[in-house]
Amino acid sequence: MNSSTPPVALVTGASRGIGRGIAVALAKSGWRVGINFASNQSAADETLALVRAAGGTAEIIPGDVANRVQRQTMIDRTLVLFGRFDALINNAGVAPESRDDLLDGSEAAYDRVMNINLKGPYFLSQIAAKLMLSQIAAGTIPRGFIINISSVSAYAISTNRGEYCVSKAGMAMMTGLFASRLANENIVVHDVRPGVIETDMTEAVKAKYDKLLAEGLTPIRRWGQPEDVGACVAAILSGAFSYSTGQVFDVDGGYHLRQL
Repeated sequence: MNSSTPPVALVTGASRGIGRGIAVALAKSGWRVGINFASNQSAADETLALVRAAGGTAEIIPGDVANRVQRQTMIDRTLVLFGRFDALINNAGVAPESRDDLLDGSEAAYDRVMNINLKGPYFLSQIAAKLMLSQIAAGTIPRGFIINISSVSAYAISTNRGEYCVSKAGMAMMTGLFASRLANENIVVHDVRPGVIETDMTEAVKAKYDKLLAEGLTPIRRWGQPEDVGACVAAILSGAFSYSTGQVFDVDGGYHLRQL
């Protein structure tokens, strides 16, 4: 192993949607990519084909971020296949299976979302950070990155999917915690915060958001695309923001702006 080989990023939940957009963008930027998926092998194969079509190198890394044993296996497999580990992109996430009123949501629904969206990334980051630290000390990699893909739901309230909002708000705090802990260790941690992105996850509410976007929900009146998020992540991993950590990168069409 040596630092002259192309860098490696593990993208969780990369079989579709935003994760796929990130994987392809990184491949175009010269990164080798671990394509993680939990259940949809065929979709992961499609992402692999797109990465290779873009001239990139990738391997499929199966594993459920909510599973303690599989988290370790995902990291170990990435290192074995590529010989180094430079970046973790915590993208895997789920929406509630049903949108229930805040007063009616079940513990089972809460636990499912939190385990995948927050607990999994939290402990996966712990494993990845320790590996990055050992590689930096050995001169295998020059620096490390942890990028958390959160959501405008970290601050925008939806009372019919409270568990999702809480998970993303927790991820925002997680970003700050890891950024502070690792700032002096040559590992940067950032929060990429997508807004209304056109994926299969948002397909069920497409008509609703078509109308809201046309009416000015966001200053840029269009759906965001997975490629928009991928371009942001690729820019961060380029090293262009070397004096920043714990930063929120809004990819939301300007939704975060307060307007009268």
